[in-house]
Amino acid sequence: MKVALVGIGKIARDQHIPAIAASEEWELAAAVSRHGRVEGVENFTDIETMLAARPDIPVVSLCLPPVPRFGPAEAALAAGRHVMLEKPPGATLAEVHALEAMAEARGLTLHATWHSRMAAGVAPARDWLASRRIIGARIVWREDVRKWHPGQDWVFEPGGMGVFDPGINALSILTAILPRPVHLTSAALQYPENRDTPIAAELAFSGNVTAEFDWRQEGPQTWDISVETDGGTLRLTDGGARLEIDGDEVGTRAALEGEYAGLYRRMAELVREGRRDVDLAPMVHVADALTLGRRRTVAAFSF
Repeated sequence: MKVALVGIGKIARDQHIPAIAASEEWELAAAVSRHGRVEGVENFTDIETMLAARPDIPVVSLCLPPVPRFGPAEAALAAGRHVMLEKPPGATLAEVHALEAMAEARGLTLHATWHSRMAAGVAPARDWLASRRIIGARIVWREDVRKWHPGQDWVFEPGGMGVFDPGINALSILTAILPRPVHLTSAALQYPENRDTPIAAELAFSGNVTAEFDWRQEGPQTWDISVETDGGTLRLTDGGARLEIDGDEVGTRAALEGEYAGLYRRMAELVREGRRDVDLAPMVHVADALTLGRRRTVAAFSF
C-alpha cells in the first residue's frame, strides 16, 4: 500500500520512515513538509497539492504536532484517503470526534495511534492482569525534554501538552492493561513561569492509581509502571519493553522501532478490513488533569 507522510520532523525520521522502509506491506510514495524532504520520493510543500497530484496514494500518515493537524486530516478524509494520526491524535477531543464522524460517513479508516501500546510487554501484561484484582498501581515517567524534543518550543505552547506529551504514553499503556477503567480524582501541575504547558505533574486516580510525570530528568530515563494485584506484583519498565512479575522477567526486550512497525501493521489491517480505531481514553485523562489540576508556578525553563 502506498502512503504519504505529512510532517517530516524528528519523529518521522526516527520512527515512521524506518518502519515504513522495513515493512513489506507499505511503500512510502510521497512526503509533505514546508521544510523537510525525503530522498527517493516525491516531495510536496502542502497537502492539498499532494492530494490533487497523487490520487494513487490511499493512505496519509500525519506526523505534524497536534495543533496544526486537524486541517490536513480533514483534507485527506475529504479527498477519500485513509488517515493515520500520530499521538496525541489532536489538539482537542472535539476535533478528533469530528474526524471520526467524517471518516465513518465516508467509509474510511481513521487510526488514532498509541505507539507505547505496541511495546513488547504490554499485551502480556494486559492478559496477566485480566483475571486479577487490582490493589493499586503507580506510574513513574521521567525523561529529558532537551533530549527528546530539542529546541521544539511547540511542546510548551497551548495545545503542545507539555509533560503530557510523554505522559500520555504511560496513560496509553495504563488504559490498555487495566481490566477496568479508572478516572482522575486530583492533579497537581507545575508550570514554568515562562511557559504555557506543565513541565511536571502528579495525578491520582480511582482504584488507588497514581502517576508522576517530570520532563526535567537528566541521565538515565525512567518509564516504569507497577501494578499490585491479589496474585502478585507486575512491573513494566523501559516504556513497556520489559515485563517482570514478582521480580522475574517475562519475555524479551524489544527496540522502540518495533512499536512503530506494530502501528503500521495495525493500520494495514484496519484498511483491509474497512474499520476504524479511535480510542481516546489516554487523552481523556490528560483533558481531565488540565481541568482538575491545581497549578503551581516553578522556575523558568529554556532549551
